[in-house]
Amino acid sequence: MGKILIFMFEGMADYEVTFISHLLHADAGKEIMTIAYTDDAVEGQSGLHYQPQYTVKEVLKEDVEGLILCGGWNNDIRLELVELIQRIHKERKLLAGICSAGTVMLAKAGVLDYMTYTTPISKWSAEEALFYNMDDPFPRENYVSKRLVRDRHVITAQGIAFVDFALEICAWFKLFQSQQEKHEFSKLVKGH
Repeated sequence: MGKILIFMFEGMADYEVTFISHLLHADAGKEIMTIAYTDDAVEGQSGLHYQPQYTVKEVLKEDVEGLILCGGWNNDIRLELVELIQRIHKERKLLAGICSAGTVMLAKAGVLDYMTYTTPISKWSAEEALFYNMDDPFPRENYVSKRLVRDRHVITAQGIAFVDFALEICAWFKLFQSQQEKHEFSKLVKGH
C-alpha cells in the first residue's frame, strides 16, 4: 500500500482535497497520511475540523509516493515543508499543488523553476506581497493560463479545477486503463 501525504493548515480549502483523498484511499488502496506543522487540529474553510496524524518533521524521511498541497491562504511556509517538497521533487514522486497556497508552496520550494505550471495568482500584487511577506516566488516565464497543468511529476491547478486535479492525480497513479476511461469517468463525475 503506497503512502500519500496531504499537508493541512488552518483555513485550508478542504474541498479541494477530499475527493482525491477518497479516490486514492477507497479505490486505489493508498494510505493517506495527513500532516501539519503541529499535531493540533485545524479547521478547514468548510468548518470541519481535521486532526493531523503526523507533523511534517516526523515524515521528512518517510518513503511516500507523493505529496498533495491544498489551497487556501497560508503564509506559513516553514523550512521543514520546503525540505520535504524538495526531497519528493528530487525523487521525482508526485507533487500536486492546487489554488493559492498549494502553488505558492511549490514555487517557494523552487519546484516550479523548470516546470510549466498554473496558479490562480496570475500576477503578484501588493496584497500577495504583504500577505506572504515575500517577493513573487513564481518563475513567470513558466506560467500557463489553464485550469490544470501537469509537467512530468508536478500537477498544479486552479482551485475551481479540483475535480480535474483529482482525475489527473488518478491518471498519474495509472488508475485509468486508458484516456477514454479517464474521459468517461470525468463525464460521470461532472455530469456532462
